[in-house]
Amino acid sequence: MKPLEGKVALITGATGGLGTVVTEAFLAAGAKVAGAARSIPPNGIRHPEFVAIAVELSTAEAARKLAEDVVGRFGRIDALVHVMGGFAGGKSVAETDDATFEQMLQVNYRAAFYMVRAVLPGMRERGAGSILAVASRQGVEPSPMVGSYSASKAALVSLIRTVALENKDRSISANTVLPGTMDTPGNRAGDPHADRSQWVQPAQVAALLVHLATDAGAQITGAAIPVYGRQL
Repeated sequence: MKPLEGKVALITGATGGLGTVVTEAFLAAGAKVAGAARSIPPNGIRHPEFVAIAVELSTAEAARKLAEDVVGRFGRIDALVHVMGGFAGGKSVAETDDATFEQMLQVNYRAAFYMVRAVLPGMRERGAGSILAVASRQGVEPSPMVGSYSASKAALVSLIRTVALENKDRSISANTVLPGTMDTPGNRAGDPHADRSQWVQPAQVAALLVHLATDAGAQITGAAIPVYGRQL
């Protein structure tokens, strides 16, 4: 039996550089997957247990409707895997404009808050569930010139830790994963001359997320787990 056989996962950011790898890993582990993203490529992931849902997670209402849609299709949500995120940087805090600040808060924190809040009532009612979020090394080890990004990821880490504390009475686990720079198409394009041998492989992050969603990983909760590879 596959480790996620019979489980339902909602994956946000399911068609991004990391999200595609995570989605494929959950499907390979036997999960039924609802993959949510702003846009769904017409020739994207094709699998009998995969449903693609195009959604803009910019409001609480959008998150609520997404959760209801997934429950309506599959009956429940066993794991929320929040891969969605974005990056903007290159300026000091003193020089950062309001638009960049708001963008980082929206894409890296508010969307996660809305989504987590939307799935928790169902998980609490069943007394089971797993909430996973991809944060960043920058969330616990900030660097110069990426203040808004680092702060938004730090807020995400704090949110998920709080969720773990608030829901341990209902056997709901909640964890963040903190990758270093990952070997994704976006990062390759942004830094074409980098030494990619130092970068974290998305498959490593995906494998960890799968384990955290299994029954074998159920007692891991409230953790912020580094995945730094050779960047340590």
